[in-house]
Amino acid sequence: MDLRHRSRRPAPRTPTSGHVYVQLVGGPLDGQLLDVTGFGPDDRAEGVQLISAQSAYGPGGRSDYVPEDEETGRWRWNGDTA
Repeated sequence: MDLRHRSRRPAPRTPTSGHVYVQLVGGPLDGQLLDVTGFGPDDRAEGVQLISAQSAYGPGGRSDYVPEDEETGRWRWNGDTA
């Protein structure tokens, strides 16, 4: 039985043309890309709290990431919250 994935869609971590991404730096999600295409200017300025299986509070904890600056496209880890 062939169990290989047969979808023609790109893998979840493959950037999609026409989308805007930021790189997460530090913390449990270090190195991952976050698709911020649908984020407005206020949302981008605030950052995000992402659910993370690797958080300091175990699965379901939040990892807080805030923008370093618009130029770099990097968001830095600001700690974990329960």
